[in-house]
Amino acid sequence: MQTRQIVLASRPDGWVVPENFAVREADMPLLDPGDVLVRHLYMSVDPYMRGLMNDGGVAYAAGFQIGQPLFGRVIGVVESSRNKDFREGDCVFGMLDWAERSVARGGESLRVVDPAKAPLSHYLGTLGFPGLTAYVGMTLIGQPKEGETVYVSAASGAVGQVAGQLARIAGARVIGSAGTDEKVRFVVGECGFHDGFNYRTVPSIPEALRLYCADGIDVNFENVGGANLDAVLVQANPFARFAMCGMISQYNEHEPYHLKNLNEIVSKRLNVQGFVVRDHSHLIEQFIEETADHIAAGRMTVAEDITNGLENAPAAFIGMLKGENFGKQVVKVGEL
Repeated sequence: MQTRQIVLASRPDGWVVPENFAVREADMPLLDPGDVLVRHLYMSVDPYMRGLMNDGGVAYAAGFQIGQPLFGRVIGVVESSRNKDFREGDCVFGMLDWAERSVARGGESLRVVDPAKAPLSHYLGTLGFPGLTAYVGMTLIGQPKEGETVYVSAASGAVGQVAGQLARIAGARVIGSAGTDEKVRFVVGECGFHDGFNYRTVPSIPEALRLYCADGIDVNFENVGGANLDAVLVQANPFARFAMCGMISQYNEHEPYHLKNLNEIVSKRLNVQGFVVRDHSHLIEQFIEETADHIAAGRMTVAEDITNGLENAPAAFIGMLKGENFGKQVVKVGEL
């Protein structure tokens, strides 16, 4: 049996380009005891993957290797199993190759998901690790309280939309920024943010924050970094909590942005905490139960941007890095 795979052809120098990827045919290995063969249905592309394209990867994960398949979070169906914990026909979630099929050695990366509880693609976004990322950053670190002001950058993305809705459910006033007027209308109209702005069209981010967060910012969910973070530091209230989730504005830059307002952390006694969701993976089942209830009760909205075809995964990934997606970027690889 063969499968198509997308491999890393070269490492990007600055922005990722299509030439950094290649499609190849590969033979599927035989299953050893404990192994599971998974046919892929949906595949996630996420900002953190940009760091894995660099030589050496990132501090918390090994990087992609030249000539080898990229890997990420996948929803698939068990096609063959030599593992007692997984049966043919089970829908599973796992960290698998960018491919039509993968072998999960020992089944270690897999867990069964319930297609009756939610659409399968949701387990890669709102009910998956992007949603868990929002949950950890907003609920455990941000801890918004009723009447506080919460600011979420990249608010229409897979993480931002969930983070803002969790803050709104907690009773906070939520402001979001996004890169198009349509995305701003979505987070305000569909996700229930109290207000928002298009960071591309406002005179400046500092001016926008002074207008939309006139009483200051009590919780900042940081997805963007750079000039956005500099502006939030100025507008933050004393003892504000910063959940440092990502720095997407910096991932493709040769020269990093140098923050000018770091002294605000000291003078305002800010709590600035970075986090990586893999440290909290034990919370996934608890998170899914809570969030599925929010969705079923109409307290939370889900937005996805689904691209069809494995061969289109590189374009979807590049577009996501440029902010062209609307909601969680998912690639549909096959049918259940």
